[in-house]
Amino acid sequence: MAWILASCEDSTFRSSVPAYPVHVVINMDLGSFVHFQNQVPGDHIDVLSDGFHYHDELVLPLGVNACGYGGVLVYVSMNGYDAYDLGCPYCASKGQRTTCTIDGMYAVCPVCGEEYDVASGTAAPQKGLIRETLRRLGLIRSGNTLTVTQQ
Repeated sequence: MAWILASCEDSTFRSSVPAYPVHVVINMDLGSFVHFQNQVPGDHIDVLSDGFHYHDELVLPLGVNACGYGGVLVYVSMNGYDAYDLGCPYCASKGQRTTCTIDGMYAVCPVCGEEYDVASGTAAPQKGLIRETLRRLGLIRSGNTLTVTQQ
């Protein structure tokens, strides 16, 4: 009698950015967010611990229960709406907690300098410090309301 032992390598992707709770609700019918519903590429909302930032302007922090590890980015890319945790994967892999800032079509880490291409809808790193993308978040659109959650 022969026994065959097979081993399966775990191929589950594990982000360097920890899965912190995320729950952000954006009502696009409110003041500053009205033209966000037109889906103009490059438009974005950052949700940090101090509230919503829309085009670098702090606006009323409505609907934020949890904003992830490094903050939340909702970006209009070529694919429509995308949502990411703004924690830098490269720095997280080194044990540092940093928040990327938005510079045009890139999320840029102020510590390591890695740039993540959010305009493409992939958030892929551009400088080659790491192969890992920004942590993608779940995004549900219902009418003019966007809800961002952990996937």
